[in-house]
Amino acid sequence: MRTLVSAVATILGVLLAAVAVPAIWVDRTIVGEDGFVHLAAPLGSNTEFQRQLATAAVGTIDTSAVPGFLNDLVQPVLENAATSLAGLPGYPAAWEETLRKSHRLSFGPASASAAETGQASSLTLDVAPLVALGTEEISRTTGVPLDPPQETLINVGQPQHREWAERLSTYAPMGYLLAGGSGVAFLLALVAARRRWAVAAGAGLGGLAAAGAWAAASGIGSAQALSTDTGNEVANLFRDAFVPAAAEDFGTWTTVTAITGGVLLVVGLVAGAVSRRGPRANR
Repeated sequence: MRTLVSAVATILGVLLAAVAVPAIWVDRTIVGEDGFVHLAAPLGSNTEFQRQLATAAVGTIDTSAVPGFLNDLVQPVLENAATSLAGLPGYPAAWEETLRKSHRLSFGPASASAAETGQASSLTLDVAPLVALGTEEISRTTGVPLDPPQETLINVGQPQHREWAERLSTYAPMGYLLAGGSGVAFLLALVAARRRWAVAAGAGLGGLAAAGAWAAASGIGSAQALSTDTGNEVANLFRDAFVPAAAEDFGTWTTVTAITGGVLLVVGLVAGAVSRRGPRANR
């Protein structure tokens, strides 16, 4: 009976961990603002993405307050801002704030009010900080004061993508509870086990299997995400850079799990071999 309880608890612990780890990664890296910014910040250094994003951001600048006789002066400044925005000293901070504002629209408390007003029916980038940077540069060059908008949204996904984001916000934090349940299950398995080395070996084998399943699922999910057309060139560039970055980051967690599983398996097998030789040596 103890062996059966230990085996069932070990299997339950592996299954719970197999779900908990990806959920915790999603909560920390995608749903969590700091994790998302850390993951997506390098995208701002992608030359093609910089150009497309700057063009889109500068294209939203309202120059209606500029007197008509200055139009010929403002237009070249606009064109120059679209190409040189990423080179301005304030660009890194503006890009980070863009990511934070965009993340709050999709995952933060502000997302609910934005959805109610119809401002963010799909995943969006709020490029207002970049627009403000461009507006400031134009004002500095022309001497004409321009007021930057508080919010400038660029769709980077379809409505169903926003639904996925809301589900992630709801369910990803449950990973910590599942991890706790997994720990309790493994503890029960150790307490009930007649051969504790078998629990270690089973946990290690389960870790290797989980890592393999995660790697396969990550590859399939990444391929599907990259093949989905968002209908927006800026969004496609964001997708093409963000998806591989996310897959690589999760790949680190997968590798650590595989190494841990391999170590547990070896330790369990070695401990089992030693325990079997012990009685023989005493004969």
